[in-house]
Amino acid sequence: MTVESVDAVEVKAEETQMTEVSVSVPEEEKTVGKVDEAAPKTVEKSSSYREESNFLSDLKDNENKALIELRSKLEEAILGNNLFKKEAGTESKEEQPAAAEEKEKEPEATDGTAQEGEDKQSSNDVEQPEEVVDRDITLWGVPLLPSKCAEGNDVILLKFLRAREFKVNEAFEMLKKTLEWRKEFKTDSILEEELGQDISSVAYMNGVDREGHAICYNIYGVLENEELYQKTFGTEEKRSQFLRWRIQLMEKGIQNLNFKPGGVTSLLQINDLNNSPGPSKKEIRIATKQAVSLLQDNYPEFVARNIFINVPFWYYAMNALLSPFLTQRTKSKFVFARPSKVTETLLKYISVEEIPVQYGGLKREEDTEFSVEDGGVSELVFKAGSTTTIEIPAPEVGSTLVWDLTVMGWEVNYKEEFVPADEGSYTIIIQKGKKMGSQEGPVRNSFRNNEPGKVVLTIENSGSKKKRVFYRYKTKNCSSF
Repeated sequence: MTVESVDAVEVKAEETQMTEVSVSVPEEEKTVGKVDEAAPKTVEKSSSYREESNFLSDLKDNENKALIELRSKLEEAILGNNLFKKEAGTESKEEQPAAAEEKEKEPEATDGTAQEGEDKQSSNDVEQPEEVVDRDITLWGVPLLPSKCAEGNDVILLKFLRAREFKVNEAFEMLKKTLEWRKEFKTDSILEEELGQDISSVAYMNGVDREGHAICYNIYGVLENEELYQKTFGTEEKRSQFLRWRIQLMEKGIQNLNFKPGGVTSLLQINDLNNSPGPSKKEIRIATKQAVSLLQDNYPEFVARNIFINVPFWYYAMNALLSPFLTQRTKSKFVFARPSKVTETLLKYISVEEIPVQYGGLKREEDTEFSVEDGGVSELVFKAGSTTTIEIPAPEVGSTLVWDLTVMGWEVNYKEEFVPADEGSYTIIIQKGKKMGSQEGPVRNSFRNNEPGKVVLTIENSGSKKKRVFYRYKTKNCSSF
């Protein structure tokens, strides 16, 4: 489940570091310039938010100073064994000299008790081993002791500093609380647990965006199923199990990150609100509020952007209430998309071959036809009231041609034909002409030729707006079977 929720308005503004998203309604369709239809076009990207650099040379003076100060505090805490709360009955090194001084002030015992006291003192000396300093404390696989100069140490520290606006003491306390929570929650071993087999459709990792961020999809609509809803949130025990599963999913996503300067250090969240249960469901509000709290308190700056798609009107109203309490930085990570703008919005951040087919892209699960090795996707734009064709050559007899095609917003006429090279042969209709409505999904089709020729895909735009077409194809010769 996403770290954002209908319950987000209950979260304090200063605690929204993890749940960052934009309150602006998606922009209207942008004008597309004239392009060469034969050449692929670069898809427009959004520049509403740009992640800060983790290179030390790019830090401002005050940011660099704060980082140095946080390193010093962390080094001192680790070497002084003060990073974690002391367990009952233990003393820090600073407390031990004070106890020794008190001991010296005690009056000398009589002969009868002196020996007994010496025996007890000797026994105590044996029972108190020398305090061991743990220099190997790690967070997300990165050693935290600054003097080890581990690659990624500064990147981790910068996350906590940015989450607290470079206030060193607040960042340090946040880091300490995160380490304490991970110890209590047993987070470091959570990847080994078998969790959430029944609710894997609620949230999952799938693909990467244009900048290499792993994408986490949160699908609210599946919770419309009452049986699954009760299985997930029906009791306090089940909600606790859900919470543990959601943290496990976050940790799985972090496995894909690279904490080197210049590496990808955060995730992209896509939250599908289609058929969302809404704010009236008490159980989901309780569970999501807990998830929000844990994720924002213990995973600072791990979400590069939060995209909400298929957003109902009530959700806009909910976020309008929250908006005045959010910083501009927080709002800049917030992206909303109405149902009619889902594909257009996702294309700003994700390439079409990485967008699932249910959202207008070309990505199919367990696809056996297309892979990265087959190359990218081509795009063309054609004017209103015009017709464009895409030709797929088939010079070798017995070849199988496979293609994917989608038109953003559709509302066009579409047909597929095989045109033989021999003018005396007949054209073969593969897909007769039909009107493709706005709700049409991407097309995948194939054709095996018995003579040389070409497959021609024809798209007629009779509307008043330009259309964007994305397509790819491959030829499988008979020798490859």
